[in-house]
Amino acid sequence: VSSRRQRFLEAFRLRSEHAASIGETMREAIANRLIEQYGSAQGAADATWALARANQWYREGEHAERFFLRPPLTTEPARNGAALDLIVAWHGAPLGNLTHDGFEWRWNADDQGPPLVRQTTPGKLPPFILSLLPEGWLESVLNDRDERATLRSGKRYMSNITIVERASDLSALPPDILLTRLNGFTRNTVFTGQYAGPGRGDLEQSFERNLAQIFERTDTPRLSGVQIKAPMFLSADGTLSPSIGRPFTHILKPAGTGGFEALPVIEWQSLALGSAAGFKTPATALVPMPDGMPPALLVERFDIRTSLEDKHLLALEDFCSVLGVPTEAKYDGTMERIARALRPLSTSPEEDALLVLKRSLFAWLIADGDMHLKNMALLEIAEPGSTQFSSVRMAPLYDAVTTRVFPRLEKDRMALKLNGKDDRLRRADFKAFASTAGLKAADADTSIDDLVAALSRALNHLELPPPLSDGSQGAKMAEQMRAIVHERIEGFA
Repeated sequence: VSSRRQRFLEAFRLRSEHAASIGETMREAIANRLIEQYGSAQGAADATWALARANQWYREGEHAERFFLRPPLTTEPARNGAALDLIVAWHGAPLGNLTHDGFEWRWNADDQGPPLVRQTTPGKLPPFILSLLPEGWLESVLNDRDERATLRSGKRYMSNITIVERASDLSALPPDILLTRLNGFTRNTVFTGQYAGPGRGDLEQSFERNLAQIFERTDTPRLSGVQIKAPMFLSADGTLSPSIGRPFTHILKPAGTGGFEALPVIEWQSLALGSAAGFKTPATALVPMPDGMPPALLVERFDIRTSLEDKHLLALEDFCSVLGVPTEAKYDGTMERIARALRPLSTSPEEDALLVLKRSLFAWLIADGDMHLKNMALLEIAEPGSTQFSSVRMAPLYDAVTTRVFPRLEKDRMALKLNGKDDRLRRADFKAFASTAGLKAADADTSIDDLVAALSRALNHLELPPPLSDGSQGAKMAEQMRAIVHERIEGFA
């Protein structure tokens, strides 16, 4: 059997790792060697067909024959309208090329830098890229036909990733650097700067329609997650405006509709309790909104550089990407699976495994039914020129929210099972998880006790900003949330 003919046939296999590793240049080189060996293109095609028939690889044989016998390129070749060749860059430096031939995706890494993008399934979009794509509200706004259309419609993404068709586009996009801190424009948890984003408008246009208009431009950053979000830039004078042609430094989460108007204040309270209980959390503020709208939540990004001199490379990789599963499977994992995947990756595996235990317990105690695989992530940091990450740690707490206070979610369960359960969790369940995660029983007991005590203290001493104490519907739901948390703490203790 000719290994060269076999390799050439492999180049046309669908969903083959070997095929994904053979680029067009290499395919051309193998074809030329075979033509030289068999004296002509027809001779090479006949010899390759003989092997294809022996393998019963008829489709591959047809493709190989077409490749050998294609007419010489005397004019500009016909353009494959379905083909796509994209440059994927991290902090403005190319990582590799993402190509689509009309049938399947191929990732061709530049072999520089850490292995951030990995194609785990031949022919499919790499999970890390897939995790960056819009979902939910933004997906419906963009209304793209498929993954190719989605990637063509946007250039800027989370984790300092840009995806463009031309290298010249990279220099035209602003780097995301956090130079103005939210804390400098916050008083009593309320944003004191100037909001310059969309509103309902004088003609009573819906806020969502106005917000959607900023995504018509390809240089507006894309965000994943089903909740309505907008990429914003906080300038040195405190002006908060959409990140159109500006750095993307903050995420605006407006109030929802249909009973979810209080979502921003509930998320603020969830993160405030998390911070008081000892978790790292991003800076947040409640933003008074125009046209009588409920307050929005503003969240400061923690996955970007914080100075012009900072050269660290940062990426936020959610556990859909870590586990190599599609976004639609974000509720299909378990906490044990997260812990198993975390240990070989983390640069502080014991601390992070304990953190997963505490994050699970916190989600249970605040009745957070939305802590799925996309709402837990690794914060990965590399030094310039390095091929490995210098730090891989559990990311700060984000997107935490008590779901049971919202309509039709009164009996909401945990998003990911722990010890085979998603409801009625007890201390024994968390200790069983700790054992599975390889944690010492004494360490698990101490962490559980400390978290319950800290959350109880935080609940009793939480200072409530006006949006949570003004008698509004949001304030009433925030009070309901605190009652749920108090009840769970009492039941757990």
